[in-house]
Amino acid sequence: MRSIFIKVLLWFAGSLILFVVGTVATTSFLYHANTTGRSFFPRAMQLQADEAAQQYETGGAAALKSFLNRWTESVPGEYVLVDDLGIDVATGRNRNDLLRMRQVRPPRFWPGLLPLLPPRGDEVWVWRSSDRKYQLVVHGTIRHATWNALPYYIWIVVAATFFSYLLALYLVSPLRKLRAAAEQFGRGDFSARVKLRRSDEFGQVAEAFNEMAVRIETLMTAERRLLQDVSHELRSPLARLEFAVELARTKTNAAEMDRIKKEVVRLSTLVAELLQVTRAEGDPASRNIEEIELDRLVRDLVDDSSVESEARGCRLEMKCLAPVQIVGDRELVRRAVENILRNAIHYAPDQTSVRVEVARKNGKALISVRDYGPGVPAESLPLLFKPFYRVHSDRNRANGGVGLGLSIASRAIGLHQGEVRARNAGPGLEVEIEIPVATAGN
Repeated sequence: MRSIFIKVLLWFAGSLILFVVGTVATTSFLYHANTTGRSFFPRAMQLQADEAAQQYETGGAAALKSFLNRWTESVPGEYVLVDDLGIDVATGRNRNDLLRMRQVRPPRFWPGLLPLLPPRGDEVWVWRSSDRKYQLVVHGTIRHATWNALPYYIWIVVAATFFSYLLALYLVSPLRKLRAAAEQFGRGDFSARVKLRRSDEFGQVAEAFNEMAVRIETLMTAERRLLQDVSHELRSPLARLEFAVELARTKTNAAEMDRIKKEVVRLSTLVAELLQVTRAEGDPASRNIEEIELDRLVRDLVDDSSVESEARGCRLEMKCLAPVQIVGDRELVRRAVENILRNAIHYAPDQTSVRVEVARKNGKALISVRDYGPGVPAESLPLLFKPFYRVHSDRNRANGGVGLGLSIASRAIGLHQGEVRARNAGPGLEVEIEIPVATAGN
């Protein structure tokens, strides 16, 4: 039996049957114990025998018959008051035949619990009056066998079995959903999730499974994207390298050697930036989460980039409107801001400035980086943060990198529940970073 549903159902049903049987057995045992000892029932019958004797002695046969008739209406049966010779004092009939049928002991019990079989035929019980002059004989079919009461307990078994079924279904249903999601996930559908609105242990297991599925899906998506990006981007420089190597074999040409070196540098840069993408989308548990003074981090980046900006003939201007703190991975945030800042420096015309501003607004940290270059076509703005996208204008392959800087920045900020936007500032391009600020309790 491998189904936990069947096990739970049978377990509760068995427990219920045991409860019912035990209740019936105990009731039967107590009933028979009370009918043979000095309990309420024998004492009550003793009082009835005394009352019948009194009715006969004070009112004669008519009073006795009236008393016994009233009793017969309440409890059907034959009731007779006889003297020591077995003669019915009301009718004068010899009732020794009834006395010979008297019930001497209660029905037999099987291992002390249940009657082996219900009593067969009529039963006769005899109680002697207190003055020992008369005997009250009760002749009827007084059934106190356990099995006769069983039909009255069946509804309990049926009802409890039904509720046991519902309980078993309640317990097994989340396991079935979890199994279905695991099978779906195992077949390669990484979007499979367990949908349970429960806060108990099953809900916790489902939540843990969903968290595991999200992490695996993230890692697999990043790996697939990395493989696709690498295979797409390496194809062209490798072809150029192959061609340049062939030329270098036939003649000594410094230009071709420079071309080889340039392609090697481009491939190294590509691999480094691809690794940064993988780092940004990797295992969340590997991130170093801490409180970051964002205004200080940006100022340090501006100071570090000042040499590069001077070499390109532009200058950096920073304005901090308010100190801002966020919670996140310092390296990822630094890399994101640095990529956007270096991109602005790269496209800033000579004798212009790159403006960097840090502010706080509506619970968000805002960083804007603006250059005064040519900007980008309006249709290219939504595509700037896609991997390997390059604008076919002044921002092209010859002047730019491999098209991963802004993509890395967008993904890194997205991991901090933030957003990166770009717009043409006329002139130039303005990129804005928005990240939730640190709150008390983080």
